[in-house]
Amino acid sequence: MSAEREIIRIAAKGDGVSADGIHVPGALPGDLVSEDGIQRRGPHHIEPACRHFGDCGGCQLQHADEETLAAYVRDRVVNSATGQGLETGEELETHLSPPNARRRATLHALRTQNGVVLGFRKARSHKLVDLAECPVSRPELVALLQPLRSLLASKEAKGAVDVQLTLVDQGVDVGLANFPLNDLRAIEAATEFAREHALARLSVDQGFGPETQWEPEPVTVTLSGTKVTIPPGSFLQATADAEMRMIADARQWAEGKRLVADLFSGLGTFAFALSKNRKVLAAEAERAAHLACKSAAERIGGSVYPIHRDLFRNPLQAKEISRFDAVVLDPPRAGAKAQIAEIAASEMGCVIYASCNPSSWARDAARLADAGFRLAKLRPIGQFRWSTHVELTSLFLR
Repeated sequence: MSAEREIIRIAAKGDGVSADGIHVPGALPGDLVSEDGIQRRGPHHIEPACRHFGDCGGCQLQHADEETLAAYVRDRVVNSATGQGLETGEELETHLSPPNARRRATLHALRTQNGVVLGFRKARSHKLVDLAECPVSRPELVALLQPLRSLLASKEAKGAVDVQLTLVDQGVDVGLANFPLNDLRAIEAATEFAREHALARLSVDQGFGPETQWEPEPVTVTLSGTKVTIPPGSFLQATADAEMRMIADARQWAEGKRLVADLFSGLGTFAFALSKNRKVLAAEAERAAHLACKSAAERIGGSVYPIHRDLFRNPLQAKEISRFDAVVLDPPRAGAKAQIAEIAASEMGCVIYASCNPSSWARDAARLADAGFRLAKLRPIGQFRWSTHVELTSLFLR
């Protein structure tokens, strides 16, 4: 038998790692392992919350206790910063979203000889796990799993059907892609399904973009007290608690700033939160999200000013940025390389950066540091509970 080693940390993809670099799937800090696997478990193992754990690729860390989860999220973020030579300043308490909090999810469905398989993909596989439960998601979403199987079984689609579920103000918004509705009977059946299960909306994408089949009243999501129309498929923070944590940080760090630019603003999550007692420019490239934000801004008055702008191809220039007192960024996973370069070249002194990718954030943070910014505050966020997906909020000052 090979020599035993102790696991000291969890690697980025969820494996336990020893001091000499041995990776062991399912191992946690404190475990004793060999190259053959776990020999003795340490104190941080708990009973997984879901019967599908280990098979479903949605969660990697259900066997880890709260202390270990928080440490993992914190280490992913802090190590990304220190790997770029950054000093982290004040490290704020790690935020973990609780179970049953996720309000949006994209599932996949496939017809088989035994019925419809509906769920997430297995880890490192295109095969599907047929979900019977999901302790990550809101109960309203889980309650639709079996009814959706019945609907999907009624139509024969080539390949997998993508099922997008989002909890909105009016209930559950369901979007189906690659689900054919090619005759009146199929359309009536889908509409009856939506009515029977009191859906907020049912939209179907047959290759030409989502088309709404059922929407008894305009579908909205409330952002800091402002009702904003949410187009099918629009981005929304996965959990309300993480959204509120991010907003609270942004509000505190923008205190006293009278003119703020919210870049990659989406529907206006930060813009509407920061609009009290200040003016906020909200720049977004995705047209439907921009128009939804613009409509809501016009309805509440003139404190949020949305503009339609692709910040990857046409970032706000340094002279434009210098007019503002603070900048808020929440870019996609690729980060904001072009926009960060303009911020670095501007006279801006306050940057609030929320990120869903510590790696691209650290790259951008290093560019800010080269321009004289310091990383004043940093908060790790585990919004996707039990997964290896990690987020953060941060404050840069110069």
